[in-house]
Amino acid sequence: MAMSTSRIRTPCIGVCSTVFGDTVCRGCRRFSHEVVDWNAYSEDEKRIVWRRLDQLLTLVVRNYFQVLDGERLAAQLDYQNLRYQRQMSPEGWVPELLKAAGRQPLRYEDYGLQPLPTADGLTPRELYDVISRECHALNQAHYDRSFARPVRSTGDLILRAAQEKGLVGSSD
Repeated sequence: MAMSTSRIRTPCIGVCSTVFGDTVCRGCRRFSHEVVDWNAYSEDEKRIVWRRLDQLLTLVVRNYFQVLDGERLAAQLDYQNLRYQRQMSPEGWVPELLKAAGRQPLRYEDYGLQPLPTADGLTPRELYDVISRECHALNQAHYDRSFARPVRSTGDLILRAAQEKGLVGSSD
């Protein structure tokens, strides 16, 4: 596979919750520091973030759907003029389809998808909401495991945040 010479796009979807203090954005699911530092990242660093986002989303989507034909899914998304991130796997495209469909029923087979029993009885929008919540929880757990530091009290947390923002000097 040839390496693309085009710049890697941002995962941002214009619904950023990190401005409200979330450590993981509810829109794009990047960590707050990734949102802030994105433009300073190298193309390789951006690929690493995309890979993590895709892997976690794929893990969740596979609980509800099997993608039987990724090319068919892409063709239908293009035909419907739906925005999706082509650098992601076909599983990563499924939430955009679900969100666009809303409460309207979909013939998933037309999109190269096979719903699993866990999807039974749920509208596309309900599935989108479930997948989004589960994916956010996985990203939050990944953040907590990789970056969160234990605190002894709320005061410690406030002091650490103030130190990180340069509002007070470090006690180290």
